[in-house]
Amino acid sequence: MPHYDLAIIGSGSGNSLITPFWDGRRVAMIDGGVFGGTCLNVGCIPTKMFVYPAGLAATPSEAGRLGVDLSLDKVHWNDVRDRIFGRIDSISESGRRYRADELDNVDLYQDHARFTGPRTLVTDSGVELTADRVVVAAGSRAVLPEVPGIGLPQVHTSDTVMRIDGLPGRVVVVGGGYIAAEFAAVFHGFGADVTQVNRSGRLLRGNDREIAGRFAAAAASRWRLELGYALQAVEDNGDGSVTVVFSDDDGTPLRIRADIVLMATGRVPNTDRLGVEAAGFDLDGDRTLSVDRHLRVLSNGQPVDGVYALGDIANSYQLKHVANREARVVANNLEHPDRLRPIDYTAVPFAVFSNPQVASVGLTEDDARSQAAPGTEIVTAVQDYGSTAYGWAMEDEEGVVKLVAEKSTGRLLGAHIMGREASILIQPLVQAMATDVPVHTLARGPYWIHPALTEVVENALLALDVDLPDDAPL
Repeated sequence: MPHYDLAIIGSGSGNSLITPFWDGRRVAMIDGGVFGGTCLNVGCIPTKMFVYPAGLAATPSEAGRLGVDLSLDKVHWNDVRDRIFGRIDSISESGRRYRADELDNVDLYQDHARFTGPRTLVTDSGVELTADRVVVAAGSRAVLPEVPGIGLPQVHTSDTVMRIDGLPGRVVVVGGGYIAAEFAAVFHGFGADVTQVNRSGRLLRGNDREIAGRFAAAAASRWRLELGYALQAVEDNGDGSVTVVFSDDDGTPLRIRADIVLMATGRVPNTDRLGVEAAGFDLDGDRTLSVDRHLRVLSNGQPVDGVYALGDIANSYQLKHVANREARVVANNLEHPDRLRPIDYTAVPFAVFSNPQVASVGLTEDDARSQAAPGTEIVTAVQDYGSTAYGWAMEDEEGVVKLVAEKSTGRLLGAHIMGREASILIQPLVQAMATDVPVHTLARGPYWIHPALTEVVENALLALDVDLPDDAPL
């Protein structure tokens, strides 16, 4: 039975844990999936590599409003796909080869594994191994609803849809979250006839209610949007197409023909595949591993010595930048067990790279009001892109910044942006929340470039009705 100083389950953010500290020490890396994890192979990176050209393809309709006639000649889907995965697959393979063949102290097990004890594992091929320290970074996976026809070849998840052969003419996207929103925009931008169907009456459920409503209106102006319909079945039409069958709460059916169906109905942590019960590890309500603030895995509420977890299997964010931060914390705590560092989840932002973009950090208005201490006044400001000079240049009629703050202190509690480059515009607000800079200081201290689009953020900050101290910047 091989024994290791460190065993890592997962080759995504867990891959960065193998620092020079482990030179001369034995390390096992275990991953039965594609080397590099979700973000590299089927998540953040390839999806955004589709988002950008899809945005270019969608520019003729925007340019027409500004008196510029552009036309889209053709989308070469296979060329786009091959350019993307020619790069992605090469990076994945070079990473796999480096770990498997070039590091004498690392053994790569290209296999799934499950726990038989807190620091003992057995792979599906029967190899048993032990380790002094273990890091669980096994990620999450897309889930498929259990309905008739779900196994048809026209049905895809985000894991497979980017590798299809040829641009489909008709696409049905099932779901209302960020994956559904991004792929609906990609296929619509490339010219497909897109229908997005969501079981609830609200898209982007985790976002501020006002922003989510505005996004739904923007989406409905681009592609067909059907809300309040639950998936019932996928039927094979026998000609290469399918009919996707839905019904509302009253049983009224909705039938849509499509060439492909994207099931974007959520992701689940892979804890159910790891035998965590045999290890005695605790699980949270969302089936992620329970960890303490040092990211040590818990058993009966107590940290298990030498066992850590990070990424989608240990948090509900499902964000690569969170996993990367957690990896840095875990790396420190593995190498310096006498100087443990805690994880800090202050001001974790996220973005939806749809059309339009959406970005958010902190509390929604509803949450801020429900969580406020008695007597604490919450104030908000909403600023349209079109109220600024750059917004005039774009003739923008839908972009918006919404801020939520505490009136007496000027503390920024939440920021929500929808529109062009929202994922970039939100960054100074993230930094203000992370460093506890009050809104009056952020708005009035630094200069804001005129007439850059960032002026919409400045104006939203200035519009917040917060109490100003006597020494506030002018």
